[in-house]
Amino acid sequence: MTKTQQYIDANRDRFLAELLDFLRIPSISADPAYADSVRQTAVWVADHLRKAGADEVRLEETAGFPIVYGEKMVDPNAPTVLVYGHYDVQPADPLELWDNPPFEPVIKDGLIFARGACDDKGQVFMHVKAFEAILASGELACNVKFMIEGEEEVGSDNLGLFVESHKELLKADVILISDTAIIANDTPSIDVGLRGLSYMEVAVQGPNRDLHSGVYGGAVANPINILCQMIASLHDEFNHITIPGFYDGVLDVSASDRAAMAQTPFDLDAYQKDLGIQAVHGEKGYSTIERASIRPTLDVNGIWGGYTGEGAKTVLPSMAYAKISMRLVPNQKSDEITKLFTEHFLSIAPKGVKVTVKAHHGGEAYLMPTDSIAFQAASDALATTFGKQPVPTRGGGSIPIVALFEKELGVKSILMGFGLDTDAIHSPNEHYGLFNFYKGIETIPHFFANYKELSK
Repeated sequence: MTKTQQYIDANRDRFLAELLDFLRIPSISADPAYADSVRQTAVWVADHLRKAGADEVRLEETAGFPIVYGEKMVDPNAPTVLVYGHYDVQPADPLELWDNPPFEPVIKDGLIFARGACDDKGQVFMHVKAFEAILASGELACNVKFMIEGEEEVGSDNLGLFVESHKELLKADVILISDTAIIANDTPSIDVGLRGLSYMEVAVQGPNRDLHSGVYGGAVANPINILCQMIASLHDEFNHITIPGFYDGVLDVSASDRAAMAQTPFDLDAYQKDLGIQAVHGEKGYSTIERASIRPTLDVNGIWGGYTGEGAKTVLPSMAYAKISMRLVPNQKSDEITKLFTEHFLSIAPKGVKVTVKAHHGGEAYLMPTDSIAFQAASDALATTFGKQPVPTRGGGSIPIVALFEKELGVKSILMGFGLDTDAIHSPNEHYGLFNFYKGIETIPHFFANYKELSK
């Protein structure tokens, strides 16, 4: 891949400048106020795919935001790799916690600070630029298809429908995704597992209007108090989730696999220091790495109600709300967990309040076999550019569409991401390392070459 590397080296500055332009577009899929910007981003991605050399580039319209599709078919006998990513980003709130405006990227200490820098614009753009470099150098070994969506951050509902109805268009031998992280810049890794997801919203209604807390306090149920009590009851003293049936069928990880996970480089003190915490927290009997990867969780993602403005207002609120996510592991089905949560949460509501439960989106857990040629191709590619073999790990996050790809297209996905857990994705001051951006561009061509060779 000498010619490809030479092309990358000669165009590093341009690649970075283009990425910064990409990051300036506020493609927040969750907020209707940014709908025009999200569509603008789709057009931008399509334009850059064309410039990179892809054919048949087009916007595939959906009921929501468009999917960017493109392809380069070089040899009918060569394997086909489908590259998936997303151009939408999380909301930037709270804005006051950003050191710079989230859509005005800055580079500081070798890091690009901007919303979407790591998740997933920076990683998507690695593939576009790696593809450009391979084509320009005449070293493309595989057929390549691109499917870049704009609704990953809101559940990918329309992508699921698109995949189901375009199986022939998306036919491939493997799916390549960069939306995950490595352990460290000196310790490459490949995610071989993802957790599933069930995302809920709950509401507790008390009186038919806000009340004076002095006149009515102590005599009428306070929805915020009740909601807090209900949420607190969802974990026991061992941080074990108390929903009946929640752990039924949970895949137990073998002692040997847990022992292998324990060999993953992990500095607990550095972890706590980075997060500004004095101690870790979680389910009894499991390590921090295990809690964040192989065990299911339940977390409150937002809670609100009553008066939250400046000063004091002695009000007993009529309503209280919370958003709750559950990360799931293999053998847990998101629709079953959603049903169990709903039934349980309604059952623990005391008299005096009305509780409603709304399901948002969900997805299934995923496992990638480490004896596949796709894993070997990725492992060898990372070993080439990092100088050491990558560590197989299990990610704590969710990419719900990955399980759907396997179900509908019948192919596995290789999760070859280049971010770091410290990149603050979904948080203020999200960032992505220049090292990681360029290392991804350098590594991806080796995956294609390796996959072609191993497929013979």
